[in-house]
Amino acid sequence: MADEALKLSPEFLAIAACPSCHAKFAVDYDAKELICTNQACGLAYPVRDQIPVLLIDQARSTL
Repeated sequence: MADEALKLSPEFLAIAACPSCHAKFAVDYDAKELICTNQACGLAYPVRDQIPVLLIDQARSTL
């Protein structure tokens, strides 16, 4: 299961936004994270078992 490819629907990615600043996400398939595209925010949200964890307290800073 750990090697399972990250699969997020285009429909989800079209509407998903950072809970902190509401910017769009970029997908880091290797790290299995959604990365906020707002340079001032810089939060990365984990995707666990194909489910994005969009909780600010679970995000890590990329700054």
